[in-house]
Amino acid sequence: MKKLAFLGLAGSMLFAGSLAAEEWKNVSLVDTMCSEKDAVKADPDKHPVKCAVACAKSGFGIMADGKFLKLDDAGNKQVVAALQTAKKPDHIRATVVGERKGDEIAVSKVTLN
Repeated sequence: MKKLAFLGLAGSMLFAGSLAAEEWKNVSLVDTMCSEKDAVKADPDKHPVKCAVACAKSGFGIMADGKFLKLDDAGNKQVVAALQTAKKPDHIRATVVGERKGDEIAVSKVTLN
């Protein structure tokens, strides 16, 4: 019986570990609307903050490993708030913490770099 309880506990710990948050450090942050533009794909760092703010309704995502990963609603709200304090005109870089679900991230924290 003790072995069965131990196996159940070990299995639940493995499952909990698989849901652990990931962290994407110093990645380019881009609005969804502009993420498909060739110029933005080629050099997302040149994408201006002003444009990202103007296109905020489309949502945001990060360019990571050559892919665009969308942020969930909670992440989008954090990005909008963070962009209000951005000091650079472009080169929007961030660290994102959350759980990846396909091509979307369930965000727990976004910090501009």
